[in-house]
Amino acid sequence: MTEFKLFNPAPDPPASYAAKATDSRGRLIQEAPPVNRSHFQRDRDRIIHSNAFRRMKHKTQVFVFHEGDYFRTRLTHSLEVAQIARTVARNLGVNEDLAEAVALAHDLGHTPFGHAGEEALSLKLKNVGGFDHNVQTLRILTRLEQRYAAFDGLNLSWETLEGVVKHNGPVLEPALAIKNYDSSHPLELESHAGLEAQIAAIADDIAYNTHDIDDGLRAQLFTIEAVANASPLVGRRLANIDKNWPDLDRQRRIYELVRALIGDLVHDLTMETARRLAVLRPSTANEIRKVGQPIASFSEEMTVNLDALRAFLRTNMYRHTQVNRMTSKAKRIVGDLFDLFVAEPQSLPAEWRKVAEEAEISKVYRVVGDYIAGMTDRYAMLEHQRLFEINSHSL
Repeated sequence: MTEFKLFNPAPDPPASYAAKATDSRGRLIQEAPPVNRSHFQRDRDRIIHSNAFRRMKHKTQVFVFHEGDYFRTRLTHSLEVAQIARTVARNLGVNEDLAEAVALAHDLGHTPFGHAGEEALSLKLKNVGGFDHNVQTLRILTRLEQRYAAFDGLNLSWETLEGVVKHNGPVLEPALAIKNYDSSHPLELESHAGLEAQIAAIADDIAYNTHDIDDGLRAQLFTIEAVANASPLVGRRLANIDKNWPDLDRQRRIYELVRALIGDLVHDLTMETARRLAVLRPSTANEIRKVGQPIASFSEEMTVNLDALRAFLRTNMYRHTQVNRMTSKAKRIVGDLFDLFVAEPQSLPAEWRKVAEEAEISKVYRVVGDYIAGMTDRYAMLEHQRLFEINSHSL
């Protein structure tokens, strides 16, 4: 019988400055090494199998869940970010699995109803440390997920947690939850993250800026001509599409535009980051952290173009009357639920009620905040209906 040769399922990437799974700084709780996958692949798999990841299916970016089935959710957005991050990481010779893991985890801490829900919870929790979705992501990854017999959280590797906490840069004024974790598993908060996390952060920018154009056009908040006139980057791409396909229908015209913009942004990010690497010539992943500035970046010209696009979306989408009205409703739902559960913790589900009834008031606030933050849009609306509509027959 011919023996089949097993190939290494996760070879370390070629670049000297890439994070190497074989050199990982390890996990807070020591575990046996993974079989047939790397440490970072194990991290990715644990994230995907978590309850928080699954709930992102019904947590929206800008539009409330019930507004339509085609608008992006936190889950579809995270998958798009991961795809972009893997592409850039591969082109630069760094660790695709780590970049993917950070990308998939970066939005786990978001509340229902996006930033509207976060604003409402932050206001309610202002006297006990406030609420920030990045901090909540760390709490989910290190405490709130309870799937494993040996530990709370997912017990991810140092590099993945560092990337999640610092993907937007050094954390110079850490929240209490970050301080507490850092005291037992130091994440070098004052430095930048490794290159893989920096790539994941900019992949997030690429995904939400381009796909918000798609969602905004689908919702008819603005016209394709309006965004083209406001953004030279969009204008050039749209002119090229219209030249090559003058009779293209509206929806395919939008798809072609979004596809082309993603390609332009990914190429610019890859080339500018490669240019900076050529100048700095780092020899290890740790040298990337010590540079004192981001390495993954757009060019100056692309940054100017993106600023124009962001300004357009801020005015014409995020502050649109239709979005403002949804935001107002969302804040009321979250605020109402929070006030009721704090005043009447007996209304919480059994497992949450037990924790709340045994805690002092400041911790009750955090327990209620955690419960609400974990809700999907749909579940938060249903809970509000059950608890506040007198004719509701749901319990």
